[in-house]
Order: sequence, then C-alpha cells, then structure tokens
Amino acid sequence: MKNKIFNWVVFGIICVSAAGCSSTEGNVGQMPVFAVPVVEAQWIRDGKPLEFESELWYPQDGIEVLVDNEVERLGLYQEVEFFIDKTDVRPYDRLYTKFGRNKFRYFERKNIYD
Repeated sequence: MKNKIFNWVVFGIICVSAAGCSSTEGNVGQMPVFAVPVVEAQWIRDGKPLEFESELWYPQDGIEVLVDNEVERLGLYQEVEFFIDKTDVRPYDRLYTKFGRNKFRYFERKNIYD
C-alpha cells in the first residue's frame, strides 16, 4: 500500500513539474528564432532590389554573422523576411535577409550619385 501511495505522489510531482515548464505564451523570455530558408530567393540572387519605405535596397555580396536576438524583423517582401540590426536607428544603414543559421545578407541603398 505504501508503495502505491509513493508511486502516486511521485506521479503527481512529475505532472506538476511538467505543467510548470509549459507555457501558453509561446517564446516569451527566450531568444527569437527566425526561419531559415532552404534556398535564398531567386530575386535576391539575381540582384533585384527590396523596396522599403519607397526606397530601393540592393543585395550586396557580403554577409554578416548575427544571431537572431541581434536583429529585429521589419516585414516581409516577396515572401522573404527582412530585418534591421537592433542597434541601428533611422535612417537605417542596412537591411538584412536571413539565408543560413546566423548568416544574413545585407542590402544597401544605392546612392543617386553612383
């Protein structure tokens, strides 16, 4: 009988612990995780610009290594998420798209004098 009670007590403790670990609020308090595309969008590989706030931003050959909590998602353009560095302020210097784990391609505005 004591063994049966002990088993129920242990089962209850496990259930309460498991319920305390779950959350209905999603990823609260954890680092953001943005999806990694299987392949970079063709329009980016073709060098076509991203349009943001009535300006054209062109993909560059370079990449930056950033973790997801260092960027902020601004929106979606042609089914591709784009971001800014959280430390950047308006007017932004660069926009980013993610194409690998911790790999972000950067986009820059073309100078009208180029």
